[in-house]
Amino acid sequence: MMSPLVFEIVAFVLGLLFGSFLNVCIARLPRHESLWHPRSHCPHCSKTIRWYDNIPVLSWILLRGRCRDCGESISWRYPAVELATAIWFTLVAAVFNARLLNVLHEQVPAFQTEHLADQSIAGIAALILGFLLIGLLVMDWRTHTLPNAFTTPGIAIGFFLTCCQIIFLGPKEGDVMLHGKNPITSAGSTVDKGNLILTGPEHIVLGWLASVAAAACLLLLIRFLYQKLRGREGLGLGDVKLIAMIAAFLSFWPAMLSLFVGVVLCSLFAVTLMARGKANATTQLPLGTFLCIGGLVATLFGAPLIAWYSTLL
Repeated sequence: MMSPLVFEIVAFVLGLLFGSFLNVCIARLPRHESLWHPRSHCPHCSKTIRWYDNIPVLSWILLRGRCRDCGESISWRYPAVELATAIWFTLVAAVFNARLLNVLHEQVPAFQTEHLADQSIAGIAALILGFLLIGLLVMDWRTHTLPNAFTTPGIAIGFFLTCCQIIFLGPKEGDVMLHGKNPITSAGSTVDKGNLILTGPEHIVLGWLASVAAAACLLLLIRFLYQKLRGREGLGLGDVKLIAMIAAFLSFWPAMLSLFVGVVLCSLFAVTLMARGKANATTQLPLGTFLCIGGLVATLFGAPLIAWYSTLL
């Protein structure tokens, strides 16, 4: 294993690089533009950005936030997104490196292999989900859109990573017996207990499908009821796909935690705007932005928060 500091430095640098690419996605996806052509260019003078002016964060600082060719200002959003992604990668690296070190202290080699695989997949999932959520957070804030190019592939990636976990299941690991009783009997026959056994892979895949469907259906129900009661749309389909994507990575209850945090933050934001006279009851709010913040919180702190809440019930 790498030392924690080296592990986190590598994660920070990778985060800067992915953050730079994320800026391209944020700028182009809401406008349905290609991510690959043309090359990165100044939005004011359209001059192609030189490679040495495209180094994450550093180039923005050296250029003092201005284009080398036309002198127009370059938004602070670009280094902010790069730093946010780098910080996220570093946090995830710190958390999961500690978990991996704990696994290596296991006395049973078989447990080491299984747990290392689980933690590695969970770490990769956290990195990918954070990348998607940071991008969607900014896009919804700027344009009030949550592009399908992020949410739909995100759901598919969540399913793929779930399938990767299945590969490392041990014999009978994750199997579930559903107890039942067959009411049909005949003279001279024995009573069939009617037990149904779900194998580990079946249990995980069906649980994943149930989590995603339940999270999406809940928001669809809220959307339907709001339209019926208020006569206008209050929740976009993009928000439905976003919460389904979070459930695809984290499962149902962490997705509900994301929803709770997002709604609370969005409500506080709305109250603040109304108190300042900058919004009214019909003002459109970027709920997706706050759901993304909730998703980031649930990714790192969902398990302990849900465990704590369950002790209160």
